[in-house]
Amino acid sequence: MAKIRMVYFAWVRERIGTGEETVEPPASVATVADLVDWLAEISVGHAEAFENRARLRAAVDQEFVPLDTPIGRAQEIAIFPPVTGG
Repeated sequence: MAKIRMVYFAWVRERIGTGEETVEPPASVATVADLVDWLAEISVGHAEAFENRARLRAAVDQEFVPLDTPIGRAQEIAIFPPVTGG
């Protein structure tokens, strides 16, 4: 699988300790959820940020997607908390 630019926002960024990183997941990582599971094994910060999948939202190449979305040839994946507005 090709390298993917990961971008993190809000408390996800705070727990991981960085706003972005480049990763090269194994071929077994097919969906955004698989990617989150794989990343959760990298560090304690990743594990803490991703422990509650219901509190995560994602975007693949700047398009909002559900976590079960296939990664395909994504160049950038963003992970963030639910967006609230008013």
